Amino acid sequence: MASRAVAAKWLEQLTHLPTASGLEHHVVDWVADWVGRRKDIRLDVDSGGNLLITQKGRKTKPLVLAVAHMDHPAFVVTSVDGNEADFEFRGGVNPEYFDEAAVDFPLEGVTAQVVSYDGNSQTGVLAVAGQGLGEGAIGVWDFPEMKPEEDRLLAPACDDLAGCAAALAALDRARKKPGLRHFGVLLTRAEEVGLVGATHAAREGTIPADARLLSIETSRALPNAPIGDGPIIRIGDAATVFDEELSNRVSHGARKAGIPHQRKLMDGGSCEATAFGVYGYRATGLCLALGNWHNRGNLDEFEAGTGEPVPMKEEISLSDFHGLVDLLLVAAVSVDEETDLRRRFDDLYERTGDILLKDRLR
Repeated sequence: MASRAVAAKWLEQLTHLPTASGLEHHVVDWVADWVGRRKDIRLDVDSGGNLLITQKGRKTKPLVLAVAHMDHPAFVVTSVDGNEADFEFRGGVNPEYFDEAAVDFPLEGVTAQVVSYDGNSQTGVLAVAGQGLGEGAIGVWDFPEMKPEEDRLLAPACDDLAGCAAALAALDRARKKPGLRHFGVLLTRAEEVGLVGATHAAREGTIPADARLLSIETSRALPNAPIGDGPIIRIGDAATVFDEELSNRVSHGARKAGIPHQRKLMDGGSCEATAFGVYGYRATGLCLALGNWHNRGNLDEFEAGTGEPVPMKEEISLSDFHGLVDLLLVAAVSVDEETDLRRRFDDLYERTGDILLKDRLR
């Protein structure tokens, strides 16, 4: 069973793996190896390459699936000619962040610099220093060295590899609890280019119709949703509001369990819970507040016109991460428990309802 130290090790490993939409194979290999060392868990790969990880044995409840995506915005080499390489950027980042930016290809040990970039087509040209770069190579920004503050993780790809790590850590604990055999994990592909993997899983029947989905994200920290104030029960995103009853039940369970958490509408972007809801699935959201979203350092200042765009590693709180693992396990139980809202309103009405009789409108 994953201790906090072990879960933190998985978090460190996963958030440093090169990955991109459509090129999630390094993460897939890591997860396949992880599953292969656990004989009571099975891995199914759907026709779109999404990973469904469930526990073996009979289940007495419909599945609860923690969902996270395996890709992150990245440079992908499309062709190489001498010391120049064409690339496409898969994910959403402001064009200003590409101006003469340094790029690192960690697996090849090669560095490069952006010569040109077209934000409309999301393609550009790199000047390459060194040999060994080929089509399909995955590049990340060459980040400045920064020392994390206490309780912080700085990593190239918290979004959403931190979500993958939290989901797997929760599953590793759940598999030791007979009452949580219905808890599983769905890891999706190509979220950053339009929620493609989640949409495929919903459309193609990867997910059982009666499953309850806990869509995990690392979402841009907001003034009222800061890093370090606990994991967030995300009731909606920029596009939709999520399943009301599921959200309320998870919130109720978190309060009962005494888990420090936030409950927020995180409208900085859209997430996979929206895609699942569109196709008729019951889904709610959980997330971690994220600094330097999509590696965009000084984002608030840049958008306000008071700072320069500087690529930086993403940042999360370690205590938020461990709280999210705890919250996932509570949520797996609380989605099947009624909240006390109806009882509270009934009690309030019994105490105060006679005011409607005493002071009738004339």
